[in-house]
Amino acid sequence: MRASGWVEGPPRFSSPGLSEGNQPPTTLAKDFLNSFADSHGNPKYLSLLQDVANRRTRSVQIELDDLFNYKDLDEEFLQRVTENTRRYISIFAEAVDELLPEPTEMFAAEDDHDILMTQRAEDTTENADNSDPFRKMPADIKRFFEVYIKAFSKGTPLTIRQVKASNIGQLVKIAGIVTRCSDVKPLMQVAVYTCEECGFEIYQEVTARIFMPLFECPSFRCKTNNTKGNLILQLRASKFLKFQEAKIQELSEHVPKGHIPRSLTVHLRGELTRKVAPGDVVEFSGIFLPIPYTGFRAMRAGLVADTYLEAMSTTHFKKKYEDYELSEDEQKQIEGLSEDGDIYNKLSRSLAPEIFGHEDVKKALLLLLVGAPHRKLSDGMKIRGDLHICMMGDPGVAKSQLLKHIINVAPRGVYTTGRGSSGVGLTAAVQRDPVTNEMILEGGALVLADMGICAIDEFDKMEESDRTAIHEVMEQQTVSIAKAGITTSLNARTAVLAAANPAWGRYDLRRSPAENINLPPALLSRFDLLWLILDRADMDNDLEMARHIVHVHQNLESPSLGFTPLEPSVLRAYISAARRTSPSVPMELEEYIATAYSSIRQEEAKSSAPHSYTTVRTLLSILRISIALARLRFSETVAQSDVDEALRLMQMSKFSLYSEDRQKSGLDAISDIYSILRDEAARSGSLDVTYSHALNWISRKGYSEAQLKECLEEYAALNVWQIHPNTFDIRFIDA
Repeated sequence: MRASGWVEGPPRFSSPGLSEGNQPPTTLAKDFLNSFADSHGNPKYLSLLQDVANRRTRSVQIELDDLFNYKDLDEEFLQRVTENTRRYISIFAEAVDELLPEPTEMFAAEDDHDILMTQRAEDTTENADNSDPFRKMPADIKRFFEVYIKAFSKGTPLTIRQVKASNIGQLVKIAGIVTRCSDVKPLMQVAVYTCEECGFEIYQEVTARIFMPLFECPSFRCKTNNTKGNLILQLRASKFLKFQEAKIQELSEHVPKGHIPRSLTVHLRGELTRKVAPGDVVEFSGIFLPIPYTGFRAMRAGLVADTYLEAMSTTHFKKKYEDYELSEDEQKQIEGLSEDGDIYNKLSRSLAPEIFGHEDVKKALLLLLVGAPHRKLSDGMKIRGDLHICMMGDPGVAKSQLLKHIINVAPRGVYTTGRGSSGVGLTAAVQRDPVTNEMILEGGALVLADMGICAIDEFDKMEESDRTAIHEVMEQQTVSIAKAGITTSLNARTAVLAAANPAWGRYDLRRSPAENINLPPALLSRFDLLWLILDRADMDNDLEMARHIVHVHQNLESPSLGFTPLEPSVLRAYISAARRTSPSVPMELEEYIATAYSSIRQEEAKSSAPHSYTTVRTLLSILRISIALARLRFSETVAQSDVDEALRLMQMSKFSLYSEDRQKSGLDAISDIYSILRDEAARSGSLDVTYSHALNWISRKGYSEAQLKECLEEYAALNVWQIHPNTFDIRFIDA
């Protein structure tokens, strides 16, 4: 079944009636299908053929690994299957035809196909005139299954550049990223005509993308009667296959320096259609074949031909969260991790362990990966569940490295930079389809990252007109288009992770935060967390960081964290398990969250130069972060500790600014903690303060537990308060 007019390399066999060890290939194929057993001793292919007969599955996948492990392996046969795959697909299909058992279950008849086949069977028994080649029914029209040959699972896939002329007709494995997919269309496999004169059915097999229809009846009767019978194409009786065309492009790491990535056309047929989408990183195994240009393009191309890959199997490198099927070992590992009390810290520190510090930033990024469930109200209104984070900081605080690492961990991620992307490049562009010449929509970065993460670096350097394209995506999670006669709305359920520099390259402490951030309030309010990361000179911190960086540089791994960092694959599996829960906020926490939100608004109203812009979106952000934290614990309800941690993260995101305010006010950490506790006690009108409340208040202001304990001891020595020896609760001595 070769593309017409093509020879796949030199002829590899001496004669068509090939004998392999004096056995025809169909016999060898039948022996293999009949007697191959899996590791448990069960007949693998016979049970698969029974499923095909019962119409449970439509594809028969022959694995080369099985052929290799077959006890009566004929190495010459294996080599021929690998090097002349197109021919051996038809040989295996013939073997399946002969071995196919009777169905053991009742199944719903596919009306047209089955009724036509029974009629044809009756017809052929009545008019047993097999001398006419055109009246002989092709085997393809009887089959309701497809045969695929899957390449070896071991061995690294080739890049598009490494596939040469010597691979033509062979089974190859290619890795790349899918850049575009056509719609699934029917492709004619067998054309069926009826003759107006003699009434016979005439069959024509179609092996290429185009075919020349028959106009005159070639049957024996018409030739004898010397009548040129007119043929009518019967579409309902013909056989069609699902067909999809995809374009695959080299991965950036495979492109040599100074070159641009190459692309290759992949033809997907039958059950392989709708398996890939643009933006997926996949590994295709298939047959590398040439194809002549057709129609007008053939005149321009002359003798030049094109090549394509006839796909046989597809494998995704990163599965979507929904597609994860955890093995028993992974399930046990995740259960073991979830029972660990410190899992939140361990997961966050496993993100980019080579980057020093940024503990709270990594916690926020972990929550971005986990996200909260989307809420859909009864009247159709949607509330987004994705978190959006913007990291704004001085140069050299590892923002871009964090972005790149998150894209590696996320199962679906797109990385763009502000200068390198236009408004339509982020949302959607209208282009002319090279095949059909129609106007089509090409999804941009935000649409490709649907149900994933879109990382935008150099966010501040984007044009203002391009940045407005992101507003709708961040809140409504759709991209609306009205261009060139196409009016539509595309889904973009994307978590946006942006990194930016302040307005003057570095944060200028003499100016207000609003001047430094220099992003419109409409955009800022859409980010759940805005991290300000300032690069401050600090003797101890700089020493530690320098040691860390030198260690990473020498050993190519991070210094020991006190535990083994989790691999990205384990992180993905844990997050996919966590995303299956959808926690709710209990009634008793409603008042607590409302009070916390109103107090944030009050603080902002009092301050002369507010650091952030608080709206109702901030309240939704608190809820989203709390739900993401509950998901990490596999809990069905949100606890108060989750809300406290959410508030603490919001407070910590501006921590580097507050530390500057404190230095201006001349307070050291211990005095500041004392004033916080005294103010809170005065507000509540009580002399007793519990240790947990004290820790909650000071952690919101960015202080640690060690600093609190130091403060308690210092002021207890001054006889300002008394400390309970066991619970560390505080009682003020009323002066």
